[in-house]
Amino acid sequence: MNKIIKLEPVFKYRVWGGTKLKEYFNYDIPTDKTGEAWAISAHKNGDCFIKNEEFKGKTLSWLYENHREYFGNVQYKEFPLLVKLIDASNDLSIQVHPDDQYADSMENGQLGKTEAWYIIACNEDAVLEYGHNAKSKKELIDYINEGRWNELLKFKNIKEGDFFYIPSGTVHAICKNTLIYEIQQSSDVTYRVYDYDRVDKNTGEKRELHIEKAVDVIKVPYSDENNMMSVKKKGDGYIKTEYVNSKYFKTEKFDIDECANLENKAKFALVTVVEGKGTLDGEEIKKGDNFIIPYGYSKFQIKGKVSFIVSSI
Repeated sequence: MNKIIKLEPVFKYRVWGGTKLKEYFNYDIPTDKTGEAWAISAHKNGDCFIKNEEFKGKTLSWLYENHREYFGNVQYKEFPLLVKLIDASNDLSIQVHPDDQYADSMENGQLGKTEAWYIIACNEDAVLEYGHNAKSKKELIDYINEGRWNELLKFKNIKEGDFFYIPSGTVHAICKNTLIYEIQQSSDVTYRVYDYDRVDKNTGEKRELHIEKAVDVIKVPYSDENNMMSVKKKGDGYIKTEYVNSKYFKTEKFDIDECANLENKAKFALVTVVEGKGTLDGEEIKKGDNFIIPYGYSKFQIKGKVSFIVSSI
């Protein structure tokens, strides 16, 4: 299939959400507390509809189930990856995700979640929470039970263009005034450790915490696995930045200056346009577009001044 598969995002209300997904990507968001766009997703909690006329009304999960040939006939039972665009107008909860083994046994066969973030936009003083200071499980439990969050948590200064790899078991949180591209395993399992005692206006109650499971899966002591350096490579008409190539996904960013001939060697590739506009083999692509390059569509030409992030298995 020599044609890209364009997708409609699924929007999610979040207590910490805002309006940046509209302001930055021109999305028609449903509420001024929109925190997430599930941009490329076949997950049951946010299954994207396909824009292509021949698949109008069909979802990505349907396409994956019925046309596995577009995905190189990979053997994953369910579509393996999920791309989100996240508007954190306020701080997210301090949280952690399980690995595959724990999620399979404790969450009805779901996948665990390893993820990565690309910082699209943020304030000059923006930070994120990444890691912790506990040296043992007992110390971790004591910090949590005594509410000694300033001692437990580690914060990092961030800037636009930064990239962070977040293995399962890593305590983390996106903090306020940050717009992020997230690539992750297709999982919706999150264990909240701390939520600033916030009350959800929709329910009138504090959001549920998951301390016992969180303590189970948090890696102690913390080890900074975000030590992979991005690598920039200049090609004919483009710059490619390679961020991560893990067992779960590979992620890189392309900045096209005017015209570039590119090659896709992956089974299939998930693409999110984060800046500019142009064409892919004559078809318009612009900031905010999300699409899949299917199996067999290996060579194509990009024209325009445009930047996009590509993730694949």
